[in-house]
Amino acid sequence: MNVPLKLISLLALISTMVPSVLYFTGALLRSAVKALALIGTIDWFVATPLWMNRDPEGIHVEVVP
Repeated sequence: MNVPLKLISLLALISTMVPSVLYFTGALLRSAVKALALIGTIDWFVATPLWMNRDPEGIHVEVVP
């Protein structure tokens, strides 16, 4: 299940960056860029944590010896 989620995450990241480049070249209007970037950002924040394997106990470990 990791591979489809990673693909969705990558496509969401690309859909966040590409509209800005298209706006810079004059191919998209600002409103379309804002909508596509928002959708891509939401998709990325939903898909990425699902495939990232984080150790819940390792988050609260003290670094100071």
